[in-house]
Amino acid sequence: MSAGKVIARATVVIAVINLVSRLLGFVREMVIAEQFGATGVTDAYLVAYTIPYVLMSVLGMALATVVVPIFSEYESRGQRKEAWQLFGTVTNLTALIFIIITIIGIFSTPLLVKLLAPGIKDRETVLLAQELTRLMFPILVFMGLSTLFNGLLNANNIFAVPSFSVVASNIVVIISTLTLGEIMGVYGLAIGTVLGMVVAALIQLPALYRSGFRFRFSLDWSHPDVRKVMSLMLPVALGVSVNQAYIIVDRILASGLAAGSISALNFSNRLILLPIGLFVMAIGTAFYPTLTRQAVDPSSGDMAATLRRAFRIVVMMSVPSAVGLMVLRYPIIKLLFERGEFDARATEMTAYALLFFSIGLVGQAANVILTRGFYALQDTRTPVRLTVVTIIINLVLSLILIGPLQHGGLALANSIAALANTAMLSWFLSRRVKNLWNWKMVRFTLQVLLASGIMALAVRFVNIYAHTALAGYGTLGLAAQVTVSVLAGAGVFVLAAVVLRIEEAFLIFSYGKRFLASRTR
Repeated sequence: MSAGKVIARATVVIAVINLVSRLLGFVREMVIAEQFGATGVTDAYLVAYTIPYVLMSVLGMALATVVVPIFSEYESRGQRKEAWQLFGTVTNLTALIFIIITIIGIFSTPLLVKLLAPGIKDRETVLLAQELTRLMFPILVFMGLSTLFNGLLNANNIFAVPSFSVVASNIVVIISTLTLGEIMGVYGLAIGTVLGMVVAALIQLPALYRSGFRFRFSLDWSHPDVRKVMSLMLPVALGVSVNQAYIIVDRILASGLAAGSISALNFSNRLILLPIGLFVMAIGTAFYPTLTRQAVDPSSGDMAATLRRAFRIVVMMSVPSAVGLMVLRYPIIKLLFERGEFDARATEMTAYALLFFSIGLVGQAANVILTRGFYALQDTRTPVRLTVVTIIINLVLSLILIGPLQHGGLALANSIAALANTAMLSWFLSRRVKNLWNWKMVRFTLQVLLASGIMALAVRFVNIYAHTALAGYGTLGLAAQVTVSVLAGAGVFVLAAVVLRIEEAFLIFSYGKRFLASRTR
């Protein structure tokens, strides 16, 4: 099968599973919002979850990133068996390191909570955050292993199983919140979060076994390529840790604002992550193995063409998504979250943050593709340096904007910093990959902005009309209002893209047509 067909098929598979995962993720957030609202209890849970999550992101994501190019390098030399032996050792070392960190973290919980949320003054909320942190710290081990397994399966062009692991995790959390949450309160949610991560790791083991992975106890630090894995992952880990400063800065600064500010930022950010998780991560994951092979000779033009194609598709999907979230932020949040403990005040706070987060959506989306371009070249240092600059920009803007805009200022600072990072990544990547950008990109960007502007006007008109016509039908009417507005916006954008002759619109139509044709045979 050609590389183009592999990418197209993988993108569709990942996108479909990610759609299910994101929908379940929103069901999970809706259940949490209904049970606990945007309150101090939810803030405590999010603080407790953030601590192991940040640590996992630093180490687990770094490992998953370096797995693909190293495994591909072994495979290109016909050393598949040796590759599995190497990553068997890496898996053992990963588990051991995460277990040690978990034990240390459990005993250091009061200090960690104080560092992450120094602005929380309510003693009960602080104590609850500490208890939940101790309860949830073991997710670090299973999240880290799940992320490593994800990278190993992707290196073997297996995308469905690791994507489905997130679906399984969400299902476990939803069931636990509805059952254990009713009995044990937020402690039931914490236990369900741990169980979800255990399932996410274990569900990938059968696919790993079929691919050639065999467990054997080995902690051979002296293996030369174990050292290579570690040397490559350390800059990535530093970059990811610096990148996680976005979350840390938001948590620290928001902890000193009105109760529920951390929750409002979290719920609005979940909405921003929907298009990124659905489309962007699917595209980035599907394109990455091809990029690693093309990176052997970046001057050939193939890598530049692949990056341009991925970047354009991401921009064409993320810009209208951001515009749509801006226009429909209130009805979407009311539909998804406003019930139970999540009241009108929580909706107002979340919509306020979503408006500012939406500005940077295209930057967050584009950065996924651009960063993977560097990683494919086994350049893990440049993104780190640029991310450090980005975090400084984010921190300075957060301190400036938090006064006049409160938690909305934190969201706006995040967006501006993400766009600045996009500009820097684009500039430095173009120096490594020749002929990466051209004037067609400027024309394309203007076309997408114009199509999105036309879509925004149509969505606003349809939303106002639908709200008036369906106002008396409660939740069902609100669901119809949002559905009609979204469909109208999608239809108008597609029509505008066709009229403006945006190439990627026709490419997506072609992929979709081929996919449907292959399923009807």
